[in-house]
Amino acid sequence: MKIAIENLNENELKPIYSDASQLGFGRIFTDRMFTMRYNTTGWADAKIEKYKNFSFDPSACVFHYSQEIFEGMKAYASEDGRILLFRPEQNVRRMNRSADRLVMPPIPEEDMLQAIEELVVAEKRWIPKAPGTSIYIRPTMVATEPFLGVHPSSEYLFFIILSPVGAYYKGGFQPIKLYVEDTFVRAAVGGVGDIKTGGNYAASLMAGYEAQRKGFSQVLWLDARERKYVEEVGAMNMFFVFGDKIVTPPLTGSILPGITRASVLELANHLGLKTEERAITIEEVIDGISSGDITEAFGSGTAAVISPVGSLYFKEKDYSLNNVQVGEVTQRLYDTLVNIQYGKAEDPFGWVKEIGRL
Repeated sequence: MKIAIENLNENELKPIYSDASQLGFGRIFTDRMFTMRYNTTGWADAKIEKYKNFSFDPSACVFHYSQEIFEGMKAYASEDGRILLFRPEQNVRRMNRSADRLVMPPIPEEDMLQAIEELVVAEKRWIPKAPGTSIYIRPTMVATEPFLGVHPSSEYLFFIILSPVGAYYKGGFQPIKLYVEDTFVRAAVGGVGDIKTGGNYAASLMAGYEAQRKGFSQVLWLDARERKYVEEVGAMNMFFVFGDKIVTPPLTGSILPGITRASVLELANHLGLKTEERAITIEEVIDGISSGDITEAFGSGTAAVISPVGSLYFKEKDYSLNNVQVGEVTQRLYDTLVNIQYGKAEDPFGWVKEIGRL
């Protein structure tokens, strides 16, 4: 794929945050973005251009029928100056699975990877180098055909934006508090809960807002049918540690197949830890915490990587884990995975891809 690259003058470049502690998450964006458009003749007009606003017709399909998908991934700066991506081919494949579910055109994997890599390298001055920082990559596809009527669009915009980020949670790698939601639901089997589309997150906003207003970090969702089985946290897949075994809910169609989730399972087995994917009820979780059978819990996702869980709040009662301290298993998995992502440790899985140098 040929990508046109727009050169920017020095006076068009934004100032870079020199203080990594001020980065936050998803508030700062780089100078350029990638765009490509689709119509009945296929994908065309691939370019890396100045970050700017889009102009859409008020009747564009994305506004009225939510035909939209996205991905989330990161690029890391290694200590020796390499620019590293973590399992980018998995994000590309998952985005095309999302596209298929929402009747959107697939993008050739090699083209999407090329676009991601060329944009990150073009914007490499933005990749932060402080510990725990990275550049977040957000590929997105939206339906742009102007019409009113429920059917798939025939026109689309694919774009990629970049954001230098620090820790996803303000406290960094510290135990978070989860609110178990047993009234609202995020997604149901047969719906679109297993793809990355904005509607899933819109459905979670009210419960998430109420949880945060009460002082909780995230919502732990239960299944839509019985409000009984643990599913996922808003931005993470969920894991529970039963002694020497790590248990996570299975991918039944309403849970996002997280790339970090799959990596945690593979890494845990590599480290000699037992893993199990099975249905787990919230009652089993509460009983396990109360009895001490569950010694740790954590979430996994691209944004936060691994987040230890310090407590669950369920039916007006708080249940603390490991004295609200980071557990040994969680710490080991986090350290090992992060060191692989930043190129500090051996990568026996071939997960990390070098795409250039700073």
